[in-house]
Amino acid sequence: MANTKSAKKNILINERNRQRNQGYKTLIKTVMKKSIAAIEDKSENREDVVKAALRTIDKTASKGIIHRKAAARRKSRLARALNAAS
Repeated sequence: MANTKSAKKNILINERNRQRNQGYKTLIKTVMKKSIAAIEDKSENREDVVKAALRTIDKTASKGIIHRKAAARRKSRLARALNAAS
């Protein structure tokens, strides 16, 4: 347990940030699954779905929620899957 007042505040801040980051990470997983499903189903709007996924991945990487190399890896995998399906 924290002893100082600032340490107690930091615990609250860390929990708030963890909740926010968790939401973004869940959003990334959802968008990735939707785009993979759109690619596999060969839907007409798969490029738009993938583009939205790439935008979401870039946004989370710029906020520091995921590492920039992890973002690059995920974007690369999506692009590779899209190109293979085309």
